[in-house]
Amino acid sequence: MAYSVFERELKWILHGDEAFIRKKIKTYDSETHFNYLKILEKPFIVIRAAGSLGVDLVAVRGDVCFPIEVKASSKKTIRFSESSGRASQQAEELLAECERANVAPIYAFRLKGVRGKDPWRIFTIEIEGMTGHQRRLNRTIPNTPRTKSGNIALKWDEGMPLHKFIDYLC
Repeated sequence: MAYSVFERELKWILHGDEAFIRKKIKTYDSETHFNYLKILEKPFIVIRAAGSLGVDLVAVRGDVCFPIEVKASSKKTIRFSESSGRASQQAEELLAECERANVAPIYAFRLKGVRGKDPWRIFTIEIEGMTGHQRRLNRTIPNTPRTKSGNIALKWDEGMPLHKFIDYLC
């Protein structure tokens, strides 16, 4: 499956597409189910971003906004240096732009093949000097770990489940 399938999936969830969400959460446990439904009350405008910063989506709501980079893999770890020669450079560019604009960057990692539970995990990159809600967001979400060589490595087991991210935002 192409990344765009997962970008659209996340877009529909954050946008609060009720039919899509209800279909998606049928087999989830009650906490996950309940948290996903919270987005129906406080949905985002979600825009697909076309650009070279490595941003796939931008989620906007009156109280918060953030750029999202969507990653998907059947392996529980994505090392940017291995997944793409350009991925590490894009991550550094995104970090610089987010620092400049005081916005928390979000990485959404979709583990392929997961059934019956939340397949999404959310990460951010720590940015010093952030203020307001963006600071709380940046400190609440797990940071992307770095490899010994300094590259980002998304470890699915260490991320915040999407349903908990939705609970936090709503």
